[in-house]
Amino acid sequence: MNITSQLFIVIAAMCWGATGIVTRPLAAAGFTFFEMTETRSIFASVCLFAFLLLVNRKFPKFRFKDIWIFICMGAIGSALMGILYYYTVETITMAAASVLLYISPYIAIVMSAFIFKEKVTLQKLTALFIAFAGCVMTVGVIDSGNLSAVGILSGIGAAFCFATQTILGKLALMRGYGPITVSAYFYTIAAILLIPFCDLGNMISLIGESGDNLKNLLVLGIFIAVTPSLCYFKGLQKTEPGRALIIAYIEPLTAAVLGFAVFNEVLTPIRILGMALILLSLFILNIQGSSTKNPSVPKN
Repeated sequence: MNITSQLFIVIAAMCWGATGIVTRPLAAAGFTFFEMTETRSIFASVCLFAFLLLVNRKFPKFRFKDIWIFICMGAIGSALMGILYYYTVETITMAAASVLLYISPYIAIVMSAFIFKEKVTLQKLTALFIAFAGCVMTVGVIDSGNLSAVGILSGIGAAFCFATQTILGKLALMRGYGPITVSAYFYTIAAILLIPFCDLGNMISLIGESGDNLKNLLVLGIFIAVTPSLCYFKGLQKTEPGRALIIAYIEPLTAAVLGFAVFNEVLTPIRILGMALILLSLFILNIQGSSTKNPSVPKN
């Protein structure tokens, strides 16, 4: 696999791992899960389209026959996933929310086998098993008493949405769309779909109420949405969907470390061992440098 592609996916995963740092104070300030996801989508959409217009000096186009891809990405892969994941973060521990999200590689590998004819190899399954085991140990699910059925179900739902986003994103990239264009359209559609579920007056009021709220929303939009989205789809250009999601197991590792540093969540020896297993899985995944050829795609 291309090392640069791996690094892009690792950066994306580390950004996602920091989600709870801004969503918890925003929820405490009065923002709903819908409003946080809506604000994130609006900021991301504006930033991405502004960049495309400045660089290309024209509005990015898409073929009408491909519109369903972007609608499904926006509805399922962005809007619904964001809502479910943020809800999970607030319902159970920040780290446990991450481990539930990373059931998604199992889903993606099955979907990829049928859609892209991606090979399900022993090497890949071994890396996935070790990564997931490390993920469970890292987040402390075994010894956690702060879990709820609703939180677990919402986490599994977020995992399905994340897998769907990856599959549809790969499909869009294979059809000739660049990472920035893909990200811009799916965030825009997500923002449109979420409007009926948000109190825009409340959002504006809360933004003007505190400088911290605006700061956290900007971080959410730029560093938890735009940056990881661009990095993830850029890495996905030359990476199989299943492999990409296995590499993204770096996210729960990041979440565990930040949960310890910021929210005083316990970081036990077994969790540290789990982190080591996640890193080991990445090594196993890249033994002999196996890779899959991908069609060339544009930069934007």
